[in-house]
Amino acid sequence: MITVKDIMTTDLITVTPDMDIARAAKILLDNRINGVPVLDDSGRLVGLLCQSDLITQQKKLPIPTLFTFLDGLIRLTSMKQLEKQVGKIAALMVSEAMTPMPVTVRPDTGLETVAALMVDSNFHTLPVVEDSELVGIIGKEDVLRTLLPTSESI
Repeated sequence: MITVKDIMTTDLITVTPDMDIARAAKILLDNRINGVPVLDDSGRLVGLLCQSDLITQQKKLPIPTLFTFLDGLIRLTSMKQLEKQVGKIAALMVSEAMTPMPVTVRPDTGLETVAALMVDSNFHTLPVVEDSELVGIIGKEDVLRTLLPTSESI
């Protein structure tokens, strides 16, 4: 069975919460990666910044939709969700755009579990944590590489 440790990337590129968005975007583009772990000053994983977090800044502000029912107003967009989207659109620092407390996997997690997380929850990048320490990262490209025949089987 293929596990995360067999295909994860261990040569990590990371950013910090206080890094500006433009610099973080350049890191993602220059390295051709979809996501990057966000580490605090003590090296602890505090978030994940993905291209989709940065693309959000190009999104129009969603206007909450209201409708009336029995003379009452019903909001179709929660204020909490609206505030979150406004915060990401206006983000200047990584801490404002990142996904805090991201879903993580362990090195011994099976490939099937990773694939299910990526498909079912629309995750493109998953930090790999062991004993509360970031030890790697796994992305969709890592999973796709498992579909390619190895040089031994060609």
